[in-house]
Amino acid sequence: MSVRRLVAVLSLALAATGVLGGCGTGTSEVSVTAGAAASAAPVNGSQLGVEEFAAALRRPNTTILDVRTPEEFAAGHLPGAVNIDVSAPDFADRIGALAPDAPYAVYCRSGNRSAAAVEQMTAAGFTQAFDLGGGIIDWQEAGGEVVTD
Repeated sequence: MSVRRLVAVLSLALAATGVLGGCGTGTSEVSVTAGAAASAAPVNGSQLGVEEFAAALRRPNTTILDVRTPEEFAAGHLPGAVNIDVSAPDFADRIGALAPDAPYAVYCRSGNRSAAAVEQMTAAGFTQAFDLGGGIIDWQEAGGEVVTD
């Protein structure tokens, strides 16, 4: 079992006992958006685990970027996410229209495309881009919220 999966399993176990996310709410879902306020900003270009990513999402003015295809995005995405497909020919142009000094939380299905997107963003001068290692797969396994529009 990978360390990431072990952390997710332990998080679920702790949530079931009410240790994570406060008192029991009648659900076994991990609240990856609840808890203490986010601490220091993630290191630019870093890949974060689910809990670190959830904490980073609570930082002010963080934009959530889903770099999967529009079809994948429509099937389910993190609340408030913006879809910019890393495999689209206009990806560089679309990220070029973003503020390079703002914080960006980037994710994909498993962490591969988001890592590539963050690498491109860093090379383009972005100073606060980081991604979710394990992608939306790990997010959902840890009980993270996913929505459809």
